[in-house]
Formats: sequence, structure tokens, C-alpha cells
Amino acid sequence: MPETYTPQISVIIVNYNTADFIGRCLDSVIRQQGVSHEIIVVDNASVDGSEALIRQQYPMVRIIANPHNAGFAAANNQAVGCCRGGCLFFLNPDATAAEGCLEAIVAFMEANPSVGIAGTAILDPDGSHHPSVHAHYAGGRRARRIVAGLPGDIAWVLGAAMAMPTNVMRHLGGFDERFFLYGEEQDLCLRIRQSGRTVGYIPEARVTHWGGQSERRHALENIFEKKFIAEYQFYQKHYPPAVVRHIWRTSCLQAACRLMSLYPMKRIGSETARPAEKRCKYRTFLRMASSLRNSAGF
Repeated sequence: MPETYTPQISVIIVNYNTADFIGRCLDSVIRQQGVSHEIIVVDNASVDGSEALIRQQYPMVRIIANPHNAGFAAANNQAVGCCRGGCLFFLNPDATAAEGCLEAIVAFMEANPSVGIAGTAILDPDGSHHPSVHAHYAGGRRARRIVAGLPGDIAWVLGAAMAMPTNVMRHLGGFDERFFLYGEEQDLCLRIRQSGRTVGYIPEARVTHWGGQSERRHALENIFEKKFIAEYQFYQKHYPPAVVRHIWRTSCLQAACRLMSLYPMKRIGSETARPAEKRCKYRTFLRMASSLRNSAGF
């Protein structure tokens, strides 16, 4: 492909050990018609053979191979630096784009120049709709004055499938690379609204998402750790210390109370998978509470 080629949209996929899914993801993008596109995959030092699979079976895909796991935000920034499309589409490797997805994204962006970023409709594998549009930020109910007056009604969209103009992303300086995994889409959407643009939603662009496949080898407790770290990074960056302190104290109380209510179910043997997951979440938070407080600086 000549260097002067200018596609309408650049599809960016960050891959990390998703050999079982990346092929169907790429196939779904390659089949897209109606708009010109390029595909850039950033591989974060996968050890499952997925990088070799892409090189062998998808020669039309540009690959950036990292010698170590640089994180989701940093890897996306690497791709943004070399993409040529006027629009960016960030797509998870464990997701597939339905027919007409890219065409719907480009049409929406061209028709809505005030939108700085937009999410797609996201479906679970069984075809049911997965929540992909959110009206509040993490802890946002306790920080309404901070986000009051921002343009638009959508706070943030799920990072598994979201699109934005390339020039907006470069003007903002890309993702904040302090967010290694989780939280980066909330931060980006808030920064976009602070710059005067809105967050949009494209229901005609449909994506099926299997979810969490790059993390499936990790213990649930480790996943919750990463999420809590990202959550408090977001608080520390955007909220005053007094608000963060209030959020932390309330979260400690809620976690303790909910954990106490779940333990009787475990003792009588009636606990299902969902309560067990909640118990792991609250136990992990309480274990990390002191370090989260220290990292947030209060």
C-alpha cells in the first residue's frame, strides 16, 4: 500500500494474547464495504502466537510489535502516531464489527462535527445489548459541580468500540498513558467534553463483544486490583482531594457492609457465582484501601 494512501478510517486494535479471537475480529473489519480503511494492530508482547498468526494470515494488516506489554493507552497512542485515516476506530480484539459498521461511523462523524468521540452499539455474544453509554463518571454523583456545564448528556462510552476524528485525538495528545488498563476511556471522554466537544452514540454501528479475553488468564482479584487503581487515578486527576476523600470513606463503609451481608450466603452453601464475585470485589477493595488512599494523596 503506497504511503500516499489516505483511507477514510483507521481501525486500531491492541492485541494481547487473543489468538482465539483476533482472526474473527480482523475478518469482520476486512469485510467492511462502503468506506476505505486501514487496519493497525499493536501487539503487546503476546505469548500465545497471535502476532505470528496475524503476520501469516493477514499481510494487509500493519503490525507494531512491542517487546513488552506497554498497556492499552500507550499501545493505542503508538498506532495513532502512524495512522493515515481522517477518523479513528478503536476496536477490541475480542470483538467483531457487523456489516456496515465502518460506513455508519464515517457517516455519523461527517454529519456531527461537534462530536469529539462516539461509541457504537455493543452486543453480547447472545445478541443482547450491552451497556455502552454512561451518563456519569466514576464517583461523579459526588462531584457534580466539577462536571456541571459540560456539553452533551453522555459522560463516556465503552472503550471496546469507539470512534473519533484523528485531529481531535492528536490535539488532545492521545490517551493518558498513566492509565495502563481500564479508566482511559472515561478520562479521554471527560477531556473531550472539557475541550468543548460532545460524546456521541452511533446505534447503526453494531459490534459484538466477547469481553475480557486478554484478562481471562488472570485471577479475578488481580482484575479488580487493576480496576481500583485506574479508578483512583481518575479521581486524583480530575477531582479535588476533599471529594476523593469522601468517595474513599463512603466506599470503605459500603464495601464492609456489603461484604458482611454476603458472608452468610457462603456459610450456608447457597452462594452463586455472582455473589462470590461481589465478595471478591469488596474484599479486594478493603485490602487495597490504605494503598489507594496513599496513592491519591490524602
